[in-house]
Amino acid sequence: MPSVVGLLEEHELAARRRVDGLREEADRIQAELATAEVEWQEWVIARRRVDTVLAPTGSSTAEAEVTDDPQDTDAQSVPGDAAKPKSQVPVWRQGLAWSALSVDYQRILKALADRARLGQGPMTCQERAAEFGMDVVPARVEALRSKAKRLVARGWAAEPAPGRFTPAQGVSGPGGGS
Repeated sequence: MPSVVGLLEEHELAARRRVDGLREEADRIQAELATAEVEWQEWVIARRRVDTVLAPTGSSTAEAEVTDDPQDTDAQSVPGDAAKPKSQVPVWRQGLAWSALSVDYQRILKALADRARLGQGPMTCQERAAEFGMDVVPARVEALRSKAKRLVARGWAAEPAPGRFTPAQGVSGPGGGS
């Protein structure tokens, strides 16, 4: 008759293997999702550029540089409509200052930069929610995760591991942006 401890170890090993397999699958799906989101955003940008070129009023090029949340795009298909300030996240480029971002996004980047400066490594959304004094509940954490993912998609932040965020290479403090 096998020992109870031996049986427990077998079950623990099987559970760990299952978790590892699911983690690998989740990582693969996260990478596939990130690629699909980038492709989607490229199509959104292409459509906006065409709208800008074809618009009779001649929208400014500064408006074309700002990209909104792709989920908001269909509701804002008219080129002259103003976007909601909290959803504007321009694609990062050398020399672009943090002031181009809304206060919420600046706050997230500051937390990530402070953590990186102190050598504490990537930050999770749960840690960020707690640091911001929010209730660490799924709705708040997912809202922060959505904003962090948007910063990653636009080049302001990096996600070296699923759910862990750092400032992107080349993105520095709030004043310089480079």
